Amino acid sequence: MDIEIKMYQSNLNQFPLLFRGKVRDMYDLDEDLLIVATDRISAFDVILPKPILGKGIVLTQLTNFWLQKFKHIIKSHESEKKLSDVITNAEEYALLKDRAVVVKKAKPLPIECVVRGYILGSGYKDYQKTGDVCGIKLAEGLQLAEKLPEPIFTPATKAEQGDHDENIDFETVKKLVGDELAEKVRTISLQMYQEAYDYALERGIIIADTKFEFGLLGDELIVIDEVLTPDSSRFWDAKEYKIGTSPASFDKQIVRDYLETLDWNKQAPGPELPIEVVQEASARYQEVLEKLKN
Repeated sequence: MDIEIKMYQSNLNQFPLLFRGKVRDMYDLDEDLLIVATDRISAFDVILPKPILGKGIVLTQLTNFWLQKFKHIIKSHESEKKLSDVITNAEEYALLKDRAVVVKKAKPLPIECVVRGYILGSGYKDYQKTGDVCGIKLAEGLQLAEKLPEPIFTPATKAEQGDHDENIDFETVKKLVGDELAEKVRTISLQMYQEAYDYALERGIIIADTKFEFGLLGDELIVIDEVLTPDSSRFWDAKEYKIGTSPASFDKQIVRDYLETLDWNKQAPGPELPIEVVQEASARYQEVLEKLKN
Protein backbone atom coordinates (compact mmCIF):
# COMPACT_ATOMS: atom_id res chain seq x y z
CA MET A 1 0.00 0.00 0.00
CA ASP A 2 1.29 3.45 -0.87
CA ILE A 3 0.95 5.31 2.39
CA GLU A 4 3.00 8.22 1.00
CA ILE A 5 0.03 9.53 -1.00
CA LYS A 6 -2.17 11.82 1.09
CA MET A 7 -5.74 12.83 0.37
CA TYR A 8 -7.64 15.65 2.02
CA GLN A 9 -10.71 15.29 -0.19
CA SER A 10 -11.82 12.95 -2.95
CA ASN A 11 -13.47 14.32 -6.09
CA LEU A 12 -15.17 11.58 -8.12
CA ASN A 13 -17.36 13.41 -10.60
CA GLN A 14 -18.73 10.22 -12.15
CA PHE A 15 -20.75 9.38 -9.00
CA PRO A 16 -23.25 11.48 -7.02
CA LEU A 17 -21.71 12.66 -3.75
CA LEU A 18 -24.07 11.77 -0.91
CA PHE A 19 -22.14 13.01 2.07
CA ARG A 20 -18.82 14.42 3.15
CA GLY A 21 -18.19 13.60 6.80
CA LYS A 22 -15.33 14.39 9.12
CA VAL A 23 -13.21 11.72 7.45
CA ARG A 24 -15.25 9.85 4.85
CA ASP A 25 -16.64 10.86 1.47
CA MET A 26 -19.65 8.77 0.44
CA TYR A 27 -20.86 8.29 -3.13
CA ASP A 28 -24.08 6.75 -4.47
CA LEU A 29 -23.73 3.61 -6.62
CA ASP A 30 -27.47 2.84 -6.81
CA GLU A 31 -27.70 -0.39 -4.77
CA ASP A 32 -24.28 0.14 -3.20
CA LEU A 33 -22.19 2.92 -1.73
CA LEU A 34 -18.59 3.91 -2.37
CA ILE A 35 -16.86 5.04 0.81
CA VAL A 36 -13.54 6.85 0.58
CA ALA A 37 -11.58 7.32 3.81
CA THR A 38 -9.58 10.53 3.43
CA ASP A 39 -6.72 11.74 5.61
CA ARG A 40 -8.84 14.50 7.17
CA ILE A 41 -8.67 14.75 10.92
CA SER A 42 -11.10 16.37 13.32
CA ALA A 43 -10.67 17.41 16.90
CA PHE A 44 -13.36 18.75 19.22
CA ASP A 45 -15.78 18.17 16.32
CA VAL A 46 -13.89 20.58 14.04
CA ILE A 47 -12.23 19.37 10.83
CA LEU A 48 -8.65 20.66 10.78
CA PRO A 49 -7.09 22.14 7.64
CA LYS A 50 -4.07 19.82 7.45
CA PRO A 51 -4.44 16.05 6.78
CA ILE A 52 -2.61 13.22 8.55
CA LEU A 53 -0.61 11.23 6.00
CA GLY A 54 -1.98 7.71 5.49
CA LYS A 55 -4.75 8.01 8.11
CA GLY A 56 -7.54 6.98 5.73
CA ILE A 57 -5.53 3.97 4.57
CA VAL A 58 -5.05 2.82 8.16
CA LEU A 59 -8.78 3.17 8.92
CA THR A 60 -9.80 1.26 5.79
CA GLN A 61 -7.25 -1.53 6.11
CA LEU A 62 -7.95 -2.10 9.80
CA THR A 63 -11.71 -2.20 9.24
CA ASN A 64 -11.30 -4.71 6.40
CA PHE A 65 -9.00 -6.80 8.61
CA TRP A 66 -11.46 -6.98 11.50
CA LEU A 67 -14.46 -7.66 9.26
CA GLN A 68 -12.69 -10.74 7.93
CA LYS A 69 -11.91 -11.90 11.48
CA PHE A 70 -15.54 -11.46 12.57
CA LYS A 71 -17.17 -13.31 9.65
CA HIS A 72 -18.05 -16.19 11.98
CA ILE A 73 -19.98 -13.76 14.20
CA ILE A 74 -21.86 -11.47 11.81
CA LYS A 75 -22.03 -10.48 8.16
CA SER A 76 -20.73 -7.06 7.17
CA HIS A 77 -21.55 -4.26 4.76
CA GLU A 78 -19.03 -5.68 2.26
CA SER A 79 -20.45 -5.75 -1.27
CA GLU A 80 -20.01 -8.47 -3.88
CA LYS A 81 -18.73 -5.71 -6.17
CA LYS A 82 -15.03 -5.01 -6.04
CA LEU A 83 -13.51 -1.55 -6.16
CA SER A 84 -12.01 -2.39 -9.55
CA ASP A 85 -15.53 -3.01 -10.89
CA VAL A 86 -16.46 0.56 -10.00
CA ILE A 87 -13.25 2.55 -10.48
CA THR A 88 -12.07 1.65 -13.97
CA ASN A 89 -9.62 4.53 -14.47
CA ALA A 90 -6.15 3.16 -13.61
CA GLU A 91 -4.85 6.40 -12.12
CA GLU A 92 -7.92 6.89 -9.92
CA TYR A 93 -7.83 3.25 -8.84
CA ALA A 94 -4.20 3.58 -7.76
CA LEU A 95 -5.15 6.54 -5.55
CA LEU A 96 -8.17 4.80 -4.00
CA LYS A 97 -7.30 1.10 -3.82
CA ASP A 98 -6.13 1.14 -0.18
CA ARG A 99 -8.61 3.69 1.16
CA ALA A 100 -11.94 3.04 -0.58
CA VAL A 101 -14.53 0.27 -0.27
CA VAL A 102 -17.77 -0.65 -2.01
CA VAL A 103 -20.47 -1.49 0.52
CA LYS A 104 -24.11 -2.48 0.55
CA LYS A 105 -26.73 0.11 1.36
CA ALA A 106 -28.18 -0.69 4.76
CA LYS A 107 -30.51 1.12 7.14
CA PRO A 108 -28.31 2.21 10.07
CA LEU A 109 -29.58 1.63 13.59
CA PRO A 110 -30.00 4.93 15.48
CA ILE A 111 -27.49 4.00 18.20
CA GLU A 112 -23.74 3.79 18.77
CA CYS A 113 -22.88 0.40 20.26
CA VAL A 114 -20.07 1.22 22.67
CA VAL A 115 -18.21 -1.45 24.64
CA ARG A 116 -15.93 -0.48 27.52
CA GLY A 117 -13.34 -2.76 29.06
CA TYR A 118 -11.82 0.09 31.11
CA ILE A 119 -13.32 3.11 32.81
CA LEU A 120 -12.32 6.32 31.03
CA GLY A 121 -13.65 9.33 29.16
CA SER A 122 -17.35 10.16 29.39
CA GLY A 123 -17.96 6.85 31.17
CA TYR A 124 -15.60 7.83 33.97
CA LYS A 125 -17.25 11.25 34.28
CA ASP A 126 -20.68 9.61 34.57
CA TYR A 127 -19.32 7.09 37.09
CA GLN A 128 -17.87 9.87 39.27
CA LYS A 129 -21.26 11.60 39.36
CA THR A 130 -23.61 8.64 39.74
CA GLY A 131 -21.61 5.46 40.36
CA ASP A 132 -22.89 3.93 37.15
CA VAL A 133 -22.44 4.08 33.39
CA CYS A 134 -25.48 3.88 31.11
CA GLY A 135 -27.56 2.47 33.96
CA ILE A 136 -24.97 -0.19 34.86
CA LYS A 137 -23.97 0.03 38.52
CA LEU A 138 -20.23 -0.34 39.01
CA ALA A 139 -18.13 -1.11 42.09
CA GLU A 140 -17.12 1.81 44.29
CA GLY A 141 -13.63 3.28 44.20
CA LEU A 142 -12.70 2.59 40.59
CA GLN A 143 -9.76 4.67 39.43
CA LEU A 144 -9.24 6.35 36.08
CA ALA A 145 -8.32 3.80 33.37
CA GLU A 146 -8.95 0.83 35.66
CA LYS A 147 -9.92 -2.44 34.00
CA LEU A 148 -13.53 -3.45 34.65
CA PRO A 149 -14.31 -6.94 35.99
CA GLU A 150 -15.89 -7.64 32.60
CA PRO A 151 -16.62 -5.53 29.52
CA ILE A 152 -19.86 -3.56 29.60
CA PHE A 153 -22.21 -2.45 26.81
CA THR A 154 -22.70 1.32 27.12
CA PRO A 155 -24.73 2.57 24.14
CA ALA A 156 -25.10 6.15 23.00
CA THR A 157 -27.31 8.18 20.73
CA LYS A 158 -26.08 9.08 17.27
CA ALA A 159 -25.50 12.81 17.26
CA GLU A 160 -25.72 15.07 14.24
CA GLN A 161 -22.37 16.28 12.94
CA GLY A 162 -21.03 18.94 15.29
CA ASP A 163 -23.03 17.63 18.26
CA HIS A 164 -21.92 15.13 20.89
CA ASP A 165 -23.24 11.60 21.38
CA GLU A 166 -25.15 11.08 24.62
CA ASN A 167 -24.89 7.94 26.74
CA ILE A 168 -28.16 6.04 27.13
CA ASP A 169 -29.24 2.99 29.12
CA PHE A 170 -30.26 -0.37 27.70
CA GLU A 171 -33.97 0.26 28.24
CA THR A 172 -33.69 3.26 25.91
CA VAL A 173 -32.01 1.04 23.31
CA LYS A 174 -34.97 -1.34 23.51
CA LYS A 175 -37.37 1.53 22.92
CA LEU A 176 -35.35 2.69 19.90
CA VAL A 177 -34.79 -0.64 18.12
CA GLY A 178 -36.98 -3.21 19.89
CA ASP A 179 -36.14 -5.85 22.52
CA GLU A 180 -34.87 -8.56 20.17
CA LEU A 181 -32.57 -6.32 18.16
CA ALA A 182 -31.28 -4.63 21.33
CA GLU A 183 -30.30 -7.98 22.83
CA LYS A 184 -28.68 -9.04 19.57
CA VAL A 185 -26.48 -5.96 19.13
CA ARG A 186 -25.40 -6.10 22.77
CA THR A 187 -24.39 -9.76 22.52
CA ILE A 188 -22.55 -9.32 19.22
CA SER A 189 -20.81 -6.12 20.34
CA LEU A 190 -19.49 -7.79 23.49
CA GLN A 191 -18.35 -10.87 21.56
CA MET A 192 -16.50 -8.84 18.92
CA TYR A 193 -14.86 -6.68 21.57
CA GLN A 194 -13.68 -9.66 23.63
CA GLU A 195 -12.23 -11.51 20.64
CA ALA A 196 -10.49 -8.37 19.42
CA TYR A 197 -9.23 -7.57 22.92
CA ASP A 198 -7.64 -11.00 23.33
CA TYR A 199 -6.07 -10.84 19.87
CA ALA A 200 -4.66 -7.33 20.37
CA LEU A 201 -3.31 -8.02 23.85
CA GLU A 202 -1.14 -10.81 22.44
CA ARG A 203 0.42 -8.11 20.24
CA GLY A 204 1.02 -5.65 23.07
CA ILE A 205 -2.08 -3.49 22.56
CA ILE A 206 -4.92 -2.89 25.00
CA ILE A 207 -8.29 -2.05 23.46
CA ALA A 208 -9.76 0.06 26.24
CA ASP A 209 -13.08 0.71 24.53
CA THR A 210 -14.61 0.79 21.08
CA LYS A 211 -17.71 1.73 19.13
CA PHE A 212 -19.59 -0.47 16.66
CA GLU A 213 -22.34 0.47 14.26
CA PHE A 214 -24.98 -1.85 12.85
CA GLY A 215 -27.53 -1.66 10.09
CA LEU A 216 -30.37 -3.67 8.60
CA LEU A 217 -30.09 -5.13 5.13
CA GLY A 218 -33.71 -6.11 4.64
CA ASP A 219 -34.36 -8.00 7.89
CA GLU A 220 -30.73 -9.06 8.37
CA LEU A 221 -28.50 -7.36 10.93
CA ILE A 222 -25.03 -6.51 9.62
CA VAL A 223 -22.05 -4.57 10.96
CA ILE A 224 -21.35 -1.35 9.06
CA ASP A 225 -19.04 1.68 8.99
CA GLU A 226 -15.57 1.46 10.57
CA VAL A 227 -14.61 -1.32 12.97
CA LEU A 228 -11.95 -1.20 15.69
CA THR A 229 -9.90 1.63 14.24
CA PRO A 230 -7.95 4.29 16.17
CA ASP A 231 -10.80 6.71 15.39
CA SER A 232 -13.51 4.48 16.86
CA SER A 233 -11.50 2.91 19.69
CA ARG A 234 -8.91 3.61 22.35
CA PHE A 235 -5.78 1.57 21.66
CA TRP A 236 -3.11 1.68 24.38
CA ASP A 237 0.42 0.34 24.48
CA ALA A 238 0.21 -2.43 27.10
CA LYS A 239 3.75 -1.61 28.29
CA GLU A 240 2.74 1.99 29.08
CA TYR A 241 -0.55 1.17 30.81
CA LYS A 242 -0.90 2.38 34.39
CA ILE A 243 -4.03 2.70 36.53
CA GLY A 244 -4.85 6.25 37.58
CA THR A 245 -3.49 7.94 34.48
CA SER A 246 -4.81 8.28 30.95
CA PRO A 247 -2.41 6.26 28.77
CA ALA A 248 -1.22 7.59 25.42
CA SER A 249 -3.38 6.30 22.57
CA PHE A 250 -2.52 5.12 19.07
CA ASP A 251 -4.69 7.85 17.61
CA LYS A 252 -5.07 11.62 17.41
CA GLN A 253 -4.40 12.24 21.10
CA ILE A 254 -1.20 14.08 20.23
CA VAL A 255 -3.29 16.43 18.07
CA ARG A 256 -5.76 17.10 20.89
CA ASP A 257 -2.91 17.64 23.35
CA TYR A 258 -1.30 20.20 21.04
CA LEU A 259 -4.59 22.02 20.44
CA GLU A 260 -5.17 22.29 24.19
CA THR A 261 -2.01 24.43 24.42
CA LEU A 262 -3.47 27.01 22.01
CA ASP A 263 -5.72 29.97 22.61
CA TRP A 264 -8.43 28.50 20.39
CA ASN A 265 -12.17 28.52 21.10
CA LYS A 266 -12.67 25.03 19.54
CA GLN A 267 -14.86 26.50 16.82
CA ALA A 268 -14.28 26.32 13.05
CA PRO A 269 -11.99 27.11 11.40
CA GLY A 270 -9.45 24.90 13.10
CA PRO A 271 -5.80 25.91 13.44
CA GLU A 272 -2.93 24.64 11.28
CA LEU A 273 -0.96 21.80 12.85
CA PRO A 274 2.85 21.96 12.98
CA ILE A 275 4.53 19.42 10.70
CA GLU A 276 6.05 17.54 13.67
CA VAL A 277 2.59 16.98 15.19
CA VAL A 278 1.25 15.76 11.83
CA GLN A 279 4.20 13.37 11.43
CA GLU A 280 3.91 11.97 14.94
CA ALA A 281 0.15 11.44 14.58
CA SER A 282 0.71 9.68 11.25
CA ALA A 283 3.33 7.43 12.83
CA ARG A 284 0.98 6.46 15.68
CA TYR A 285 -1.79 5.47 13.26
CA GLN A 286 0.59 3.41 11.14
CA GLU A 287 2.14 1.73 14.18
CA VAL A 288 -1.16 0.27 15.36
CA LEU A 289 -1.89 -1.08 11.87
CA GLU A 290 1.49 -2.79 11.70
CA LYS A 291 1.18 -4.26 15.22
CA LEU A 292 -2.30 -5.67 14.64
CA LYS A 293 -1.89 -7.01 11.10
CA ASN A 294 1.45 -8.75 11.70
